[in-house]
Amino acid sequence: MSRRDSLAAVERRIRRLVVRRGWHMMKAEKPDKRVLAHGGYMLRDPETFAIVFGDKDYPYCADLDDIEAFLASLDETQGQ
Repeated sequence: MSRRDSLAAVERRIRRLVVRRGWHMMKAEKPDKRVLAHGGYMLRDPETFAIVFGDKDYPYCADLDDIEAFLASLDETQGQ
């Protein structure tokens, strides 16, 4: 695996996309069984502290692929 495909590199790239929207990407500090199986991230609006994405079934349910797809879907709807 190359460095740019490492988990840390992917996380940094997605974090930059999230920050451009004015949100924070939060990572579970003490993951439970569900988070370890899938997920570990949430997006939060820093002004209202509202969770934007990643708490549908349980807190921190989104993984990096989910967040990337969510951001891409927002870009597609705003581009139309």
